[in-house]
Amino acid sequence: MQTPRSVHQHWTSRFTFIMATVGAAVGLGNFWRFPYQAGENGGGAFVIIYIGVVIFVAIPLVMGELLIGRRGQLSAVGSAREVAKSEGSGSYWAIIGWIGMIASFLVLTFYSVIAGWVMAYIPKAVMPGAFSGGADEVGAIFGALLSNPTELIAWHTAFMVITILIVMQGLHKGIERAANILMPAFFVMLLFTVYYATSAGDSGAALQYLLFNPRWDQVGVGVVMDAIGQAFFSVGVATAIIITYGAYLNRDAHLARSSFVISFADTGVAILAGLAIFPLVFAHGLDTNAGPGLLFVTLPLAFSDLPLAQVFGTVFFTLAFFAALTSSIALLEIVVSWAEERRGMNRARATIALGGLAWLIGLFQALSFNVMDGTLPEGFLPGVADRNFFGLVDFITANIMLPLGGILVAVFVGWVVSRETAVEEFGFSGLGFRLWRLLVRFVIPIVVGLVLVLNTAQNGFGINLLG
Repeated sequence: MQTPRSVHQHWTSRFTFIMATVGAAVGLGNFWRFPYQAGENGGGAFVIIYIGVVIFVAIPLVMGELLIGRRGQLSAVGSAREVAKSEGSGSYWAIIGWIGMIASFLVLTFYSVIAGWVMAYIPKAVMPGAFSGGADEVGAIFGALLSNPTELIAWHTAFMVITILIVMQGLHKGIERAANILMPAFFVMLLFTVYYATSAGDSGAALQYLLFNPRWDQVGVGVVMDAIGQAFFSVGVATAIIITYGAYLNRDAHLARSSFVISFADTGVAILAGLAIFPLVFAHGLDTNAGPGLLFVTLPLAFSDLPLAQVFGTVFFTLAFFAALTSSIALLEIVVSWAEERRGMNRARATIALGGLAWLIGLFQALSFNVMDGTLPEGFLPGVADRNFFGLVDFITANIMLPLGGILVAVFVGWVVSRETAVEEFGFSGLGFRLWRLLVRFVIPIVVGLVLVLNTAQNGFGINLLG
């Protein structure tokens, strides 16, 4: 096949591509979602299921998405459409790109709000004794932030402005430069926080909790679905990030090797994030099942009385901010890439317009915690009437759109993309290729589809297919 002429630039090096893509994958999903998901869903049992999902679901799908992106050389929507046409199929397969792009855009609208919380905690951590009170006092700090619409909107705005300014600069001057600066600094700070937490806290209890004492009695369909949603959210599967960044790849990049590096780096960071949090939680006898408050209430309470508390707190929240920023850059780049290609908009105009729209929708997310607090109207949608607008968008993207998009990607690369095309892109055709093809053709669609249906029926979202 002769690939279409790309309208986009290419990565200057494979290292830069890895840094940018790992940066896109490593985000608040590792720091915000993973620790509290593990805490709520059986500790080590959830981690084992999560790692299994990464190996047998996420990595094969990342390989497939990189194939689509590099083969298509266009935006996520354009690449899916072009690859489908080249394989003699219909342009309706562009839905893969549409689902991922819309899901990512919606994620960005609430992601920016959460990143704003992280930014708000950096100056708080710098202040001596900011978190030195008891649980009620520290919880009140977080509660005061959520109840203050002006402050939430200000931090949400600041984060979106930073993201827009970087994406406006383009691939080389913006995205690559940010990745080359932020990611090395990120890994240095991550290792520091893990070393400090394991030295000052109860690392043995944390390892038992995360890895060596799985609570299988707490595992059900919902836990498996949470693990799939977390893996998709964290690694970036079905978000169109991988397809978009794959379109900027040169022909010499090894897609399978890159997929393993991206997925395992993300998984490693998630586990390390747990080791930066849970040793302190256990050392202070705090609640591991604290939801999102684990990051903003439990952890500050844990390190408040430690030596170098200000340094540790500042580094930790700066670390989380860097992780959020590299991911938000990718989330915005997806739609900007499409707007440049399909709408003929220049990058600056596309970035400002689409970033501004994400900011506007994000206002409703921020206000969900204060002036628009409360649940959605009863009967709004079965199974989600107990959620606010923020929770609704989070649930639909992580639990519905991303798994559905993953199923479609698997079917597309497994059944529509020819064996010859896949072998040409991957550069190998032995046992590893046959295993990949088995997973994307049969295992992933069946397993993810079954769990999605069961979870849908269990939550009452849509039609109860089980009667």
